[in-house]
Amino acid sequence: MTTVTDRTGAGLIAGSGFALPLQQDGSTDLHIDARVYADIGPLDTESGARLDAVTMAYETWGTLNPLRDNAVLVLHALTGDAHVVGPPGPDQPTPGWWDGLIGPSAPLDTDRFFVIAANVLGGCRGTTGPSSTAPDGLPYGSRFPRITVRDQVAAEVALADRLAIDRFAAVLGGSMGGMRVLEWAVGHPDRVGRAIALATCAYFTGDQIAWSVPQIAAIRSDPHFSGGDYYDGPAPLAGMAIARQIAHTTYRSALELDTRFGRAAQGDDDPLDGGRFAVQSYLEHHGDKLSRRFDPNSYVVLTEGMNSHDIGRGRGGVHAALRRISAELTVAVVDSDRLFQPAQGELIATAPTARELVTMHSDYGHDGFLIEADAIAAVVRDAVAG
Repeated sequence: MTTVTDRTGAGLIAGSGFALPLQQDGSTDLHIDARVYADIGPLDTESGARLDAVTMAYETWGTLNPLRDNAVLVLHALTGDAHVVGPPGPDQPTPGWWDGLIGPSAPLDTDRFFVIAANVLGGCRGTTGPSSTAPDGLPYGSRFPRITVRDQVAAEVALADRLAIDRFAAVLGGSMGGMRVLEWAVGHPDRVGRAIALATCAYFTGDQIAWSVPQIAAIRSDPHFSGGDYYDGPAPLAGMAIARQIAHTTYRSALELDTRFGRAAQGDDDPLDGGRFAVQSYLEHHGDKLSRRFDPNSYVVLTEGMNSHDIGRGRGGVHAALRRISAELTVAVVDSDRLFQPAQGELIATAPTARELVTMHSDYGHDGFLIEADAIAAVVRDAVAG
């Protein structure tokens, strides 16, 4: 039995796995203009821990056809969520993070595709994570298990099963979402028709882990962290703000930061007299902005999950894992990306089913996979054509 609720707690699905009645042609219109919640049952993690009851939050756009073969799964990055497109709302404090991607005549055309996006396991926008209520009625906090990208995909597979989607026409994502695209394609090759991996990697490198380490340390060193059990008091937001400043530096290119800010002071501040540089103010803004919508424990859990990412682990290495992929694979990199460097995409594109590597030009660095709307649209349209 599957139960799915809307944000008010009213039941929308019971048993069938569908949010709305079948149409006359046998299709299923699953679009609801709000976040929807599905109970996917227990989940055993790679660490050996069991989550007894996992909830997945998701949004959908379009209509699932009678053959149920037109579904596309969109996977978000580290601090994203299920709200890919659309304005903020009562249950959604931010606008869509990939606005323009989904809709009539959009790259993911809802006249053709049924698109689904879920908040990742370990997140804090509706899917079970450290801030969720455990069976004893208290937040998981420090008791939330260490999870991997494979655990996250296992939860997404369970959600697809609940929605009676046996195979996705395409699975699409960038950055951490691209990691999950690859895990889908390698671990569940019979369930993916096309895989579209943007600005991502087959495994997290030592350099990438090195950038993660001080971010995690900043949060854990915050005096309000309390070992992860802070939900009855102040949250370690100062630590997470610092973590975000570190991360955001890697998301942008050196060229952009130097061209946009250089050594300029912030307004009338004088850095020689204790004032701020403009780039300092910019990073502080992004750190403070994240603290208004994200849980520090989720930041730690998801970052540690990225650190563990390696599609070749237990599969004979990366090249052996890439040979498992049967989906048509589209790989795109950003030429100025200093976090997920283009060479990492070149490695993924050695998969036998990979098309020619797409290199997108951007001055923005890693964030180019979100900012360069025309380039992304062209990649996605081409990948799902036919």
